[in-house]
Amino acid sequence: MMSAPLYIHQIALINALGCSNQQISDNLFAGSQAGLIQSDTLLANGQIMVAQVQADLPDLSAQPVHFQSRNNQLAMAAYVQIAEQINQLKQQYGSERIGVIVGTSTSGIAQGEAAMLQLLEQGQFPEHYHYRQQEVSNIAGFIAEVAGLTGFCLSISTACSSSAKSFVTARELIEAGVIDAAIVGGVDSLCGMTVNGFSALESTAAHICLPGSKNRDGINIGEAAALAIVAKQKSNNQAQPHIALLGAGESSDAYHMSAPEPDGKGAEAAMIQALQQAGLSPAQIDYINLHGTATVKNDQMETLAINRVFANKPYVSSSKAMIGHTLGAAGATEVGLCYLVLQQQKLAPHIWDNQPDPDLPALNWVKAGETNPQAIQYCLTNSFAFGGNNVALILGLCNE
Repeated sequence: MMSAPLYIHQIALINALGCSNQQISDNLFAGSQAGLIQSDTLLANGQIMVAQVQADLPDLSAQPVHFQSRNNQLAMAAYVQIAEQINQLKQQYGSERIGVIVGTSTSGIAQGEAAMLQLLEQGQFPEHYHYRQQEVSNIAGFIAEVAGLTGFCLSISTACSSSAKSFVTARELIEAGVIDAAIVGGVDSLCGMTVNGFSALESTAAHICLPGSKNRDGINIGEAAALAIVAKQKSNNQAQPHIALLGAGESSDAYHMSAPEPDGKGAEAAMIQALQQAGLSPAQIDYINLHGTATVKNDQMETLAINRVFANKPYVSSSKAMIGHTLGAAGATEVGLCYLVLQQQKLAPHIWDNQPDPDLPALNWVKAGETNPQAIQYCLTNSFAFGGNNVALILGLCNE
């Protein structure tokens, strides 16, 4: 069953590629990996490659203590880019009719880790530590507070599909008449828990990750913020193309706590559902942003699923070798990258060693500098999470 489009009025991105849409766009299409660095502070034993935001972030010292975290600094850096339009929508709809629906998996855990270290070393917590800094609900509450919004407010935490689900949830609430518009997206900051956790699972890469390569050995953890304004109505900004969420698919493998179903049946179901909601055939998809983590199991199941659904072999790429795996922020971040693809009419390159795994189905990987001979009309982006929590979203240009 087709669903009404959910229009994306504006989107703001912060990640290892930069702190503005223009900077990120330039670095994305150039295939930059400058944001991936070796960290010697996050891993308990040794160094690890991570994708870190390289910028001075907003000062939150004037905020209540429980809102002072790097996670919220990233969120604030994104929010200020959409603040003016939010103020306009408040005048149009009222502050109680604009929802806040955002995903996260880390929240302010980094502040909790630092506080626990001081407790162990000095016997007391830091003066500027508050347990609420690391609560999952903190991020949505913070954004609602700084935006002056008083209505529906929700944090979603389904691991690496969290912020993809924020778009689906917003659309459901808007279609149900609960809200008229929403701030959606996701924010996750680097912290020791996730880096050491994925390392313990033997899922982290020794160097920069290589999605789809026969030499792949795992992921690079990253951090990011991605916030978008969505509504049922089109934006009044005629200078920008109208880009909308046209279809969404969700499924649950219920196969394993941290491993996907090997044949990609859940991923396939999510993509098919997204196509059906968008009223599109597989052949109409021009570009797919892969979940593409560069772990052996993820790449296997995702390429199998795409090979079954998309016989036309659309262009595909993974952005993880440029921005890392941003976990709870990944879904919204990669929606943002697809937004830039549609806006700029350029394909996001697949940056790797050009050595495809012969045991995987062959995909149509985007080469650096490659252009689509036709206009890019529809993009699909995948987000897959622990527990087999799968989301596929389709964005498209709406020119009518």
